[in-house]
Amino acid sequence: MEISEATTIVANLQKTKDTKTLIQLLEVLKEKVVPTEKFLRKTKVGIAVNRLRSNSDPAVSALVKKIIKSWKDEVFKEKRKKHQKQAAQSHASEDKSVKVESVKNEENNEQKSKEKFVSTKRRNPANDGVKINFYDNSTRNGCISGLYTALAMGSTAQPDDIVGVAKEVEKCAFEMHKGKIDDKYRNKTRSLIMNLRNKKNPELREKILSRELKASRFVYMTNQELAPESLKKEMADMHQKNLFEAQGAVQKRAVTDRFVCGRCKQREVSYYQMQTRSADEPLTTFCTCEKCGYRWKFC
Repeated sequence: MEISEATTIVANLQKTKDTKTLIQLLEVLKEKVVPTEKFLRKTKVGIAVNRLRSNSDPAVSALVKKIIKSWKDEVFKEKRKKHQKQAAQSHASEDKSVKVESVKNEENNEQKSKEKFVSTKRRNPANDGVKINFYDNSTRNGCISGLYTALAMGSTAQPDDIVGVAKEVEKCAFEMHKGKIDDKYRNKTRSLIMNLRNKKNPELREKILSRELKASRFVYMTNQELAPESLKKEMADMHQKNLFEAQGAVQKRAVTDRFVCGRCKQREVSYYQMQTRSADEPLTTFCTCEKCGYRWKFC
């Protein structure tokens, strides 16, 4: 219903005294009016209809009460939707603000992590101003302190990053021993700390700090797996040497010029053959250069 039409009906309601006409006008309002708060205020139709609530005719009075109740319900629904929309917008705005703040904090933390931590003192929790009393147990806190000091060797990582990794490693070791602080737990954490403190093994510290090597994997690694790459190579070379010597001691070696040494290019090479794999596989030939001592094998 248009505002002008509603205004006309309001004027007629105020003028007429005829019950039949009143009911007809009220029925028109009941059917056609979309009762928004703005519409009712502008046309004042609600006030005009409400005045007829005490009409002497019961039919008019009952119809007025029905219309007023219906309009109140609709206006209430309108207000509730409006409030819900405003609340949703407010929450969305707050969430957006929180999200923006969270992103800023993450960026700040990331930027801080990238910044180098420079210290003129030997790095440890005390000198770096880090609190490591995370538990009521002094042994666990001591392990975190030891891990922190080992991880911080030669590192420019931020203290928060180092202590975070140290806590993860200690927690994994603690869980590995089913929450028992016994000799096995102490020996394990001591072994981890000693391997991390190895000056020849900076790669291990870097892998742990960068989380390339996860703490859950780190605590289960053997000393051989934790050894520096240089030591692993030495051990492999020694194993190969021992293999040649052990096998050469029980095998008669022949000298031939059929093979060329890969190192000195001489043809004075001794060799012997052994079955090192399954019977249907060819023999393995072990060669030793008599000039420079270089050893190799082939099948």
